[in-house]
Amino acid sequence: MDKHDLHHEFPEHHQKIHDLKVGNTHFKKLFDDYHKVNNEIYRIETGVEATSDEVLNDFRMNRVFLKDEIYKMLLD
Repeated sequence: MDKHDLHHEFPEHHQKIHDLKVGNTHFKKLFDDYHKVNNEIYRIETGVEATSDEVLNDFRMNRVFLKDEIYKMLLD
């Protein structure tokens, strides 16, 4: 199971991710939220934590939403 961290998802934007985390509070919040959701998904998928498929799918949908928002900011 991969954790899908943002530096692996967007390796070409490594420096911009860092710069936005430091200089943009909205990006920092999206980044932190993404990593919280991503870690929760990883815990569920690896069996550390149990939950319903519906809850897991909600987490996955939230991760996609956050990733899309982050990607938009990386392209600006």
